[in-house]
Amino acid sequence: MIWMAWRQHRRQVLFTLLAFAALAALMVPIGLATRHSFDQLGLPDCVQALSRADVARETVDSCEQGFRRFTNQYGALNFVAVLLLILPLLVGLFWGAPLVAREVEHGTHRFVWTQGISRRRWALVKVGLVGAIVLVLAICYGLGMSWWVDPLTKAAHEGRLGFIIFDLQGVVPIGYTLFAVALGIFAGTVWRRMLPAMAVTLFGYVGVRAAVEVLARPRYLPAETLTFPVAGSESHEARGDWILASGVRAADGRLVVSDGTLMCPPADQMPPGRVCGEKMGLGPGAYNWQQYHPADRFWPFQAIETGIFVALALLLVYLAVRWIRRIA
Repeated sequence: MIWMAWRQHRRQVLFTLLAFAALAALMVPIGLATRHSFDQLGLPDCVQALSRADVARETVDSCEQGFRRFTNQYGALNFVAVLLLILPLLVGLFWGAPLVAREVEHGTHRFVWTQGISRRRWALVKVGLVGAIVLVLAICYGLGMSWWVDPLTKAAHEGRLGFIIFDLQGVVPIGYTLFAVALGIFAGTVWRRMLPAMAVTLFGYVGVRAAVEVLARPRYLPAETLTFPVAGSESHEARGDWILASGVRAADGRLVVSDGTLMCPPADQMPPGRVCGEKMGLGPGAYNWQQYHPADRFWPFQAIETGIFVALALLLVYLAVRWIRRIA
């Protein structure tokens, strides 16, 4: 049974490996170029310097200028990163959806089931073989993307928790890929036709990914709160932190300005008779407020999100195997 399943999918494995090789041939030179530019601008030293609390203002300004130069040079790669996000979905569409749907659509499942092979064994062998292949591909994809996106991550102000960047590296690509394949298998088992199964996989994957990213990810851990006065201080936003909300509050806690900060000189440097924020109705005691996730929560968030999608994948595979019993 295992040999037969391998013979069914070996051409698919070959084409997938060729596609990965073509992708690597395109992405590796780009990754080497970004790393060379990153080193040439002295940005690795800036990353270390900005991680210290006692960094001088001149160093911060110089490093920010270098990061802007790097971002301006390679900012167009953000569009490439968006395209790379769909790779797990493509694996689900072309590996998961046809796995059962194609067999039922062509009627080849009946031949296997009449040769003394139970439905459960047939399903477990096919799902296990495809799952193992996809797992290896997903690990390679995750490692490769982590290497490729690393300079872009360090140059981005939001760091590894930023939108798109978080989804491309670490272990979450493994969870995304396994979920996409499991969703395709389940859709093909229920609808038993390739095109409907692929459509369900497409819309289901996009819907679940969007829901988790928008609704669940900001709530994986309680957000931290930072406050600092509007006068006589600099921004306390650390590079790599994920800012969920910010604003300016009056002394009584009332939110006066949302999605922004207010910076004024010290009181002794203000023009005579002027008070910081008086045009906005702010009085003494006003302060800036930020709600954020620290940059060091990257790996806990990665583990939580990967666990969610792996659990969903296991549930979908379990339901698909049970549903196969209903196929005539």
